[in-house]
Amino acid sequence: MFIDHAKIYVKAGDGGAGALSFHTEKYITNGGPDGGDGGDGGNVVFVAAKNLTSLQNFRFKHKFIAENGVKGGNRKMYGRCGEDLEIGVPVGTVIRNADTGKLVADLTEDGQKVLVAHGGKGGLGNMHYANSVRQAPQFATPGTPGEELNLSIELKLIADCGLVGFPNAGKSTLLSVLTRAKPKIADYPFTTLEPVLGVVAADDFAYVIADIPGIIEDAHQGAGLGHDFLRHIERTRLLVHVVDVSESDGRDAVDDFNAINNELKEFNSELASRPQIVVANKCDAADPEKVEKFVNAVKEMGYEDVFVISAAGRIGLKELSDKITEMVSKLPPTVLHDEVKTVEKTYKFEEDKKKFDIVIDAEGVYVVTGAWIKKIFNSTNFEDTESTNFFQRTLEAAGVFEDLRKAGCKEGDTVRIEDLEFDYFD
Repeated sequence: MFIDHAKIYVKAGDGGAGALSFHTEKYITNGGPDGGDGGDGGNVVFVAAKNLTSLQNFRFKHKFIAENGVKGGNRKMYGRCGEDLEIGVPVGTVIRNADTGKLVADLTEDGQKVLVAHGGKGGLGNMHYANSVRQAPQFATPGTPGEELNLSIELKLIADCGLVGFPNAGKSTLLSVLTRAKPKIADYPFTTLEPVLGVVAADDFAYVIADIPGIIEDAHQGAGLGHDFLRHIERTRLLVHVVDVSESDGRDAVDDFNAINNELKEFNSELASRPQIVVANKCDAADPEKVEKFVNAVKEMGYEDVFVISAAGRIGLKELSDKITEMVSKLPPTVLHDEVKTVEKTYKFEEDKKKFDIVIDAEGVYVVTGAWIKKIFNSTNFEDTESTNFFQRTLEAAGVFEDLRKAGCKEGDTVRIEDLEFDYFD
């Protein structure tokens, strides 16, 4: 089964906790704090690989979690950092934040990398908190959690030329005679159930042609198979529009031509302006007058490159192949997103400027929440007076107490931070 889109959850590794330790050694008394720092958590990195052709690896696995950093040790030993988690995807993969829709990366080159989730920082050991006044700190900080997010992954094949047209128009046959591809061919609709690629070698120039299946009327709304596969022509430089002019099934060739172009426009308006070669296929089984009528109608619409061929009968193929080669060699690569694509880049997360929120629950308790407040809370040893005092000073400096007063908090009211409740005193 050809898998070309998936939704997954990724989480970078958490940072290891700093160590709470004091130096102990024979003949050495009061050795002082020697707790080492925790290691950083591993990052989550996507890597484009040309040997991958679909998102099959994401069919059954939807959670990817990087390794956590290791806790710090005594004797000022640092914990080991977690290994980065590298996830391989095919070249042509587009990654978005599934919750916001924001573009994370467009991987178009083999070996290209993007870091999507940063590992948490390792906590500091108690050796960092020793000073002339606090010579035996009884606390260390935990590591920060790694970033996590839901991602939408979509594969858009990188082909220079895309074959479009109704089912049974002869796209698969044309691909098979222009390239060495061997698509399944039969005389019934939807023979091709997944995109098929073929390579054309012309002297010292080679390019890729893709047979895009399942485009029918209302494909842009999900009808037929088009909703799944229309995305694969977005990168193509050139469209080859194949039309069955034999009208053997009672369809009108001009109507079919207009219907497919309308579907392309509805799916992506830019596709309608993409360079297009029109192919009147199955001419050997068509009424010459109907063929002439079709060619004239298409040219009146402004399409100059119209070729009358029979893919099955090998009629008119050289002229068509030469024209495709000429146009592909001159057209620039299609850019889907106006972004500079580097070998490796980092996706920047937008940090929340507000460090905390204050809400009042049903019982009238003032609850202070937020990722920042949770980090400060977890780094505090409430059994140690110095650590508790540091926690209070941090809250004061961040404006927590001021915001509590603005929210209506008065002396004697209950305040909750994580699982700690206390009475507020001004």
